[in-house]
This record gives sequence, structure tokens and C-alpha cells, in this order.
Amino acid sequence: MPFSLSSAAVLPIVLLVFSNIFMTFAWYGHLKYTSSPLYMAIVASWGIAFFEYCLAVPANRIGHEVYSAAQLKTMQEVITLVVFAGFSVFWLKESLTWNHAIGFCLIAGGAAFVLKG
Repeated sequence: MPFSLSSAAVLPIVLLVFSNIFMTFAWYGHLKYTSSPLYMAIVASWGIAFFEYCLAVPANRIGHEVYSAAQLKTMQEVITLVVFAGFSVFWLKESLTWNHAIGFCLIAGGAAFVLKG
């Protein structure tokens, strides 16, 4: 499927980026606040995840007009890795190693095969 700059092709990617930002905070943001009770982390994470769903569901619905479900899932996984890498460095203050970079590149290489169709 050739790439197009139509809104049906680009909007899902933008929505997936923002949904992944929300979901990364929902899943990992609480790791900075380990002194808070676990139940508070769970409730806060569910609250944040609600907004992720408000973006991910339309992203997939709109995106399925242009992309297959496998392509959408693959894009989502690559976006997740990119968002997580930034989150890990800037929010959690953890460094990424060459092993991480190589692993992420291998995943991105696999994604290229799926997206090429």
C-alpha cells in the first residue's frame, strides 16, 4: 500500500503517538513514586489509560480505512518503543544501552517487512 499524506493515513499515526504517551505514563509513570500505595498507582493508571483509549480507538478505526490491522498494530509497537525510549531517558532518568538500541532496531526492521506489505 503506497504511502499517502491524506488525513486517513496521517491522523492515525498522530493519534497513536499521543495515545502511547498516555499509556506509557499509565504503565510506567508511577515508578517514580514508589512511596505511594499500590492501589493509588492502579487507580491513577486506569484514569490515565482512559485517555489512551479515547485516542487509540479512533486511531485504529480511522487508520483501518488505509492500513490493515497488522500494519496498525506494527505501527503502534514501533511508536511504543520510540515513546518508551524517550520516556525512559527523560522521565525515569534511565540510560539506554547499545543492547537496547540494537534490539529496537531489530524490531523496527521486522516492522518494515510488515509495513512494506
